[in-house]
This record gives sequence, structure tokens and C-alpha cells, in this order.
Amino acid sequence: MGVVLPLDEPRSPRPVSPVPRLVVRAAVLASVWWILTGGDAGSWVIGAPAVLAAAVTSVALGRPERWRVSPAGVARFLPFFAWHALIGSIDVAYRALHPRLPIAPSFEHYEIRLPDEGPSRVLFVNVVSLLPGTLSADLEGDALTVHGLIGGTGTIDRVKALEVRIAAIFDCDLSEGDR
Repeated sequence: MGVVLPLDEPRSPRPVSPVPRLVVRAAVLASVWWILTGGDAGSWVIGAPAVLAAAVTSVALGRPERWRVSPAGVARFLPFFAWHALIGSIDVAYRALHPRLPIAPSFEHYEIRLPDEGPSRVLFVNVVSLLPGTLSADLEGDALTVHGLIGGTGTIDRVKALEVRIAAIFDCDLSEGDR
């Protein structure tokens, strides 16, 4: 069972006035402005129009799509990521400090199976770059180019395992026919 995010009220069959959303967003943005400027009253000459423009624009762009997040998927992902980050960091540090610098940089190509749209792909591509020894170098369509410190199948195996964990967070089916 997944949690629906963002935590918006469900769409009702009758039209809903955008005014409450506009007021809430303007209040939040005004608070951020006030904090960033240290409460300087003179800053509102620029701040008031900027806050109003940002609030109106965000309401005009519409509500974000709703997506499901699996708490169990998140619970399985966090230790996976922490473990790989820890072990990978130790490995990268060892290689960087080793007198012979045992690295074999390479570019590996990976075909992404996550859906084209939505947060799952964005999270995946960004987390690839957070894992030590890997970097998302290019994304073109479904083809991700990953730079790895150590060439070979190890990089792609880690990327594949990461994609499975990200898919579990968003309840995505990674079968080819589902895309």
C-alpha cells in the first residue's frame, strides 16, 4: 500500500477556487522573503511584487501530478543507499590514497527501465551521482551514460540494483512491456 504525495486534497467534481491556494502560497513565500531579508521593511518594494508574481505563477501552473510512494520501498532503500555510500566511500578513499592509484575510469551505458515521466527517473539519475565512484554523465532518452572509477560490470550492476530499489519506492514495474 502506498502513500499518495503530494498531500493535496483530492480533486472534487466541482470547480475549486484557486484563491485559498494563492493566499497560502503567498503567505509562505512572504515568510521566506521576510526571513531572508532579516525583516527589513524597505525590502518589500521588491519583495511584494516578487512574492505576488511567484504565488500567481505557481497557482497558474496548476497542481502537480499525484504519485505513490511505498513506505516499505523507502524503508528498504535507505539502508541500501547508506551501505553503498559507506562502502563506496571507503573504496574511493582507498583508491585515491593508494600509491599506485588503482582506478580504471570508464563510461558505461545503461538503458533505464523506469517510466519516462515522474519523480522515479529524476531520483534515480541523481542518486547514481551520489553513490561514490559513479556519476550520471549524460541522459538521452532512455540511455544513461555513467562514469565509473572502476570499469567493468560492477558499475552497471550497482546502477541496476539502484534502479530496482528506486522502482520499489514508487511502485514501478520495470518490465519492458509496461513503458
